[in-house]
Amino acid sequence: MHAVTHEYSAALREQHEPVPEKRALIVDDELSNRIILKSFLKKIGYSVIQAENGAQALDLFCTEQPDMVFMDVMMPVMDGHEAVRRMREIETIKFVPIIFLTARTDESVLSHCIEVGGDDFLTKPFNHTVLKAKVLSMERISRLHKRLGTLYAQMKKDEEMAESVFSGAVIAGNVAMDQLRTLLQPAAVFSGDVLLSAYEPSGDLNILLGDFTGHGLAAAIGALPVSETFRAMTQKGFSPQQILAGINRKLSSLLPTGMFFAVQFVSLNHTLDHITVCNCGMPDVLLIDGTTGLIKYRFVSNNLPLGIVSDATYEEAIQSFSVSRGDSVILVSDGVLEARSPNEEYFGQPRLDSAIQNSTSALDLIERITGSLRTFCLDAPQDDDISLAVIPCEPEVLSDWKRLPPVQSRQTKATSTERNNTDEAMEFTIKLAGARLRKTDPIPQIINQLQEMAGIQNQQRFLYTILTELYINALDHGVLGLRSNLKQSAEGFAGYFAERDTRLGALEDGYIRILISTHQVTNGGSVVIQVEDSGPGFDYSDYLSHELPPSTQFSGRGIALVRELCDSVEYEDAGNRVRAVFSWVND
Repeated sequence: MHAVTHEYSAALREQHEPVPEKRALIVDDELSNRIILKSFLKKIGYSVIQAENGAQALDLFCTEQPDMVFMDVMMPVMDGHEAVRRMREIETIKFVPIIFLTARTDESVLSHCIEVGGDDFLTKPFNHTVLKAKVLSMERISRLHKRLGTLYAQMKKDEEMAESVFSGAVIAGNVAMDQLRTLLQPAAVFSGDVLLSAYEPSGDLNILLGDFTGHGLAAAIGALPVSETFRAMTQKGFSPQQILAGINRKLSSLLPTGMFFAVQFVSLNHTLDHITVCNCGMPDVLLIDGTTGLIKYRFVSNNLPLGIVSDATYEEAIQSFSVSRGDSVILVSDGVLEARSPNEEYFGQPRLDSAIQNSTSALDLIERITGSLRTFCLDAPQDDDISLAVIPCEPEVLSDWKRLPPVQSRQTKATSTERNNTDEAMEFTIKLAGARLRKTDPIPQIINQLQEMAGIQNQQRFLYTILTELYINALDHGVLGLRSNLKQSAEGFAGYFAERDTRLGALEDGYIRILISTHQVTNGGSVVIQVEDSGPGFDYSDYLSHELPPSTQFSGRGIALVRELCDSVEYEDAGNRVRAVFSWVND
């Protein structure tokens, strides 16, 4: 009702507001022609400004801002063609129709009138009926231009507002952006490419570069649910394949048919010894050797983009590879490879590979690629969003896990008396058996349960690390029977994860049981974690000593880290049962 009243009031105002006088500029060196045309235009409501040549017309066009121009072709000082060409170079808010006046009717002359910027033409002598029809036609086009201009201005305003929301909701939450080297060049106000980064509770860095179908606002609108899912699941400690599955489910229910989301996902382990990569419908992810500057490994696309198949899984698409400090990982959208030169040639993968050869650092990489693109494309129009990210495998890109003081030195342990004086205890058990071990990661679920404890937020990262290390040890070395020393080289590392995937895919029996007991006190709390697996166990005596023997230098680091974080770590039976106690005092 309010909207109807508002529109009715606006209509009444339009009826009573005075209609501004229309102004026409007549440009002709013959006085008789100007008089005849002026007389007719006055009859249909125009006031008239006159000029004898193109130079005068240019001055009047700028100062008087007419609503329509009638331009003779042949004139002294400056002819009509040159005058119109210069008029069209002048920035104007409104559309001003220009009608050429000519006595010639050959096609080449009339065609040239349109080419230089004219909108129509009149042949001399003037036919009043034709003249009126052309004026009315130009007025109708002017009104359409004005309406389009209003709509365009509103669209730009809406885009600016939406871009502000987009930046705050999608981009502002990223981490480590001062350490990543990026080139983000949208083809429109909004980019259909999305670059996201977040830390896992363990300290791993997750990076996602995605490309929605098309570009502009329609493509970018999917970035909001993607960023929310990516950050929420990363912060809860879900694995890369689980995060991708979560994003895929969200997009499958939201995106229209024919729209999808290609993705490059990289997780840089906090130990800086390996990366986990998934490429779904994007160009190759490149791992660059920090010593030679050569391409160390290509992670090619091995899965469909997200949003196409609602129940897609990503376990088999995940690839792990060892890295060394100083290596770099390059992510690119297809806008980089499909960037065009002025002669319509694509930039392509070979030019990208050539640009990065023998690079010396992440900064050098981004400068080489950016320079090569700039030289190749010159002033050619940009068809698609261009996005590029270089991830340096350096400690600075990770969170400050390594700089945190040891747990023992930053807290006074909660005493057993304090624990016994509280009745706010919680205990639960999770058991995974057989094929369920292939499909479920219990750690995020356990962390969610523990969130109910007061003061746990500041300890979440430590608990996540302890739980993950104990669970992975139980799964890999207990149930699957993998040996840690397989990871002593880059080839062995890749082979370790390949064998892990094979054994996990064939797993039909075995189990892991996790028992969690919590105790909350007035100034802190404690968590007791017990993990049991169905494996044969191992000789844990060396791993619990203060010095690891040389034969274990590439393994056992997880146990050492858990011991550093916990009050106590005790293995039982054959080594397939472990009990860890972690406690803290609130600040």
